[in-house]
Amino acid sequence: MDSKLMAQIGVGACFILAVIGSIAGTYIVGSTVVGAWKKCYLQNKPAPFILVAFAGAPITNAIYGFILMNQMAIGKNLDSFEKLYMGVFAGAALMASAYTQARIAAHAAEAYAETGQGFGNYMMVIGICETVALFVMVFTMLFAL
Repeated sequence: MDSKLMAQIGVGACFILAVIGSIAGTYIVGSTVVGAWKKCYLQNKPAPFILVAFAGAPITNAIYGFILMNQMAIGKNLDSFEKLYMGVFAGAALMASAYTQARIAAHAAEAYAETGQGFGNYMMVIGICETVALFVMVFTMLFAL
């Protein structure tokens, strides 16, 4: 396989895998938010609009994947094999982070819709998963530059 092609696959995989995680994560938490709103309507309670914040949590991983993809594309310190492996593994880590964020955000949406309390606490736990994604992006960028 051509070394330039391997590098391009790695750079692209970083973004594509992160986007797949964001899409799947948005589906997981988005469908839970819709279900939580449905329960509110059935109980004649106002449906809290703030649940949209939970639904958007996994999207940030796609942004991190995009930033990382651009840095890997211009990075000079990596050879083709390193770009391939680093892109695939960093993208997979971002995908896993998006999935984890989605699972936690889904539970948080259900809990908040039911109780109307704890929004800040729920966002802190989601933020822990966000921190993992930031670590992946920053540490991979350090190797790529």
